[in-house]
Amino acid sequence: MSPKLPLRTGLLLAVAMLGGCAMPMPRDDAAWAPTPPQEPAVAPPSDGAIYHADQGMELFADPRAHRVGDILTIALVESTQASKKATTSTSKKDKTSIGAPTLLGQSVTLGGKPVDITTNGDRTFDGSGNSSQSNQLTGQITVTVAQRLSNGNLLVRGEKWLTINQGQELVRISGIVRPQDIGQDNSVPSTRVADARIAYTGRGTLAEANTKGWLSRFFSSKWMPY
Repeated sequence: MSPKLPLRTGLLLAVAMLGGCAMPMPRDDAAWAPTPPQEPAVAPPSDGAIYHADQGMELFADPRAHRVGDILTIALVESTQASKKATTSTSKKDKTSIGAPTLLGQSVTLGGKPVDITTNGDRTFDGSGNSSQSNQLTGQITVTVAQRLSNGNLLVRGEKWLTINQGQELVRISGIVRPQDIGQDNSVPSTRVADARIAYTGRGTLAEANTKGWLSRFFSSKWMPY
C-alpha cells in the first residue's frame, strides 16, 4: 500500500470535520408552513330554510384574526441598543520598619551595620472595558394563527422568503399575540408579540461573501491554542 494513501485519507477526514463546523444554512422547514384553517363540522341544511349556517355569511364578524388558520400581519419595529462600560483602579502601599535590637545598652550590629528591618510594598491595578451593540429591523411579515390558547391568546408563526438577484433573504417570526393588541387593520407591532423569536438570515452569493471560510473560523475558534 502506498504511504501517501493514509496521509490523503487523514487530510480528507480533517477537511470533512472542519467543514462540519460551517455555519448551517437556512432550509425549508415544514414547521413554519402556513397553518390551514380548521373548519368545524356543520350539520346538513334542512330544506325550506332561508338562512343556512354552512353558507359562511358573517355579517357582523370581527375581521381581525381570531381562529386557527387566520392571517395576521406583524409590523417589525425592532430596535435595540446596549452599552456597557467598566473601570477599576486599585492601589495599596505598605511600609514596615523594625529598629535594631539592643543588648546591654548597645545596638546589635552585623558587619558594623545595625540590624534593623524595613519592608516596603507597592501594588497597583488598573482595568477598563467597554462594549456597545445596536440592532434595527423594520418591515412587515404576514403570518398565520397556529393555535388558539385556552386564555384566548393566539400562537402565530410564519416566514417570508425573498429571492433577489443571486441571493435569498429569510425572515421568520413566531410568538404569542393578545387579541386586544390587534389593530383594526388586522396588524400588530412586533413589540407586542410575547416570547417572540425573530430570525433574519440569508444564503447565496452575497451571504457567502460576507462569511468567513471554514479554515478562518477554525483559527478563530476556541480550539485554536494560540
